[in-house]
Parts: sequence; C-alpha cells; structure tokens
Amino acid sequence: MTPIITIAIILVLLAAVVFIYNSLVRVKIRVDEAWSDITVQMKRRYDLIPNLINTVKGYAKHEREVFEKVTETRAQAMSAQSVGEVAETDNQFQAALKSLFAVAEAYPDLKANENFQHLQAELVDTEDKIQAARRFYNGAVRDLNIKIQSLPTNFFANILGFKEREFFEVDAGESASVEQPVKVDFSADAAPKK
Repeated sequence: MTPIITIAIILVLLAAVVFIYNSLVRVKIRVDEAWSDITVQMKRRYDLIPNLINTVKGYAKHEREVFEKVTETRAQAMSAQSVGEVAETDNQFQAALKSLFAVAEAYPDLKANENFQHLQAELVDTEDKIQAARRFYNGAVRDLNIKIQSLPTNFFANILGFKEREFFEVDAGESASVEQPVKVDFSADAAPKK
C-alpha cells in the first residue's frame, strides 16, 4: 500500500470513531436531560404535597396516619438516587397520595374548598408532566441502548465507557390497574353523600 492510501484509511477510521463517539455523546446527553426533566417535575410535585397536606389536615384532623405515610414516602422518594430507587419510591408515594385523596373524598366541604381544588389541579398537571417526562426519558434510554448494542457502535461504546441505562418502569400493580378499564357506576348507591 502506498502511504497516501494508508493515511486515507487512517483518516476514514478516525472520522468514523469521532462520528460514533459524538453520536453516543449526543444520545447520552438526551438521556441526562430527560432524567433532569423527571427530577424537576417530581420536585415540583413534592413541593406541592406539604400545602395539600396542610389543607386536608384542617378538615381531617383524625387522619394522622395517612398524613404521616404521605410525608414519609415523600421523604424517601426525594432521597432516592438510582432510576430503580426513584421508580420504586415513586410507586410507594403514588399509593400514599391515593390514600390522601381517599380521605379528601370523605369530606365534601374539603372537596369544595378552592385552595384544595387549586392544589389538586396543580398536582394533576404535574402528574401529567411527570408522565410525559418519563416517556421522553424512556425514549431517550431506548435510543441510547439501541446505539450501544448496534454494530459497529457497540465495539466503540464499550471501549469509550458508555453504559446502557435503566428504563423508568411502572410498578406491576400500577401497570395492572392501568390495563384494567375504569369502573364507572352511576347507581344511587354510588352517589356522593351530602
């Protein structure tokens, strides 16, 4: 081989490595950005909870156990580090939050309270944003994991230290409840008590 061909081959290989590296970095940064979006929305949710609890406390003073559980799971969720820990504590937090809203259902005056309605609407909006952020994160993780597993990128990804990321999984119980249709009952027995 002539020196010019050798140099051309080396330059082509070097350009390919640079291209692969840059594409891996781009996808990794998308995953990091998506994870940041999830943490921002979860922080917003966790900041809303004390206000919601204080509003409900005024109406349901004897529901101390529910308030403690929500506060405890909020603290656990805020201290979680890995994607798996965050997903697990978030699922526990969701269950505790559902029990808080079950308490609120028992108090018609509370449900009619403007502050409670505003906080509930903010929480619903935040939950929607968290779901969107989770989908975006999982899509970015999918793209990164595919790139890391695909040829020839997988060879360079291993050498360059790129690792697959974990998906943000929904709890099996929550997943099962999502797959089941919501029961709607308009019978007289199901009517709210006044």
